[in-house]
Amino acid sequence: MQYQIHKGVGRSVEFKGLKSQYLFIFAGGLLAIILIVIVLYMAGANNVFCILFGSVTSSGLIWLTFKLNRKYGEHGLMKLFANKHRPSLLINRKLINHIIKRGQHEKYEASNDTRE
Repeated sequence: MQYQIHKGVGRSVEFKGLKSQYLFIFAGGLLAIILIVIVLYMAGANNVFCILFGSVTSSGLIWLTFKLNRKYGEHGLMKLFANKHRPSLLINRKLINHIIKRGQHEKYEASNDTRE
């Protein structure tokens, strides 16, 4: 019996050139725009305004999503956000004498272990 191997295993999700997180940004943005247009319509806004608002904001969302996809690639946006949350400096609050003594003590114990 032969089984077919699915060639897409391990690949990221892609639709019309949008990959992984950009696809979720795109879908979530369109869903949010649709909900905003529905709320505006129910609130009594002009029909022409609702249609124009929906088409302009969705066009902007599509343009921005594809621009980010081209600029940063598949994992670049996550790397950009991770780089912004990285600490700018590390602080060591221990005294230098304590660090040096601790290092010498560990060396002494290591040399005793090799003699046995």
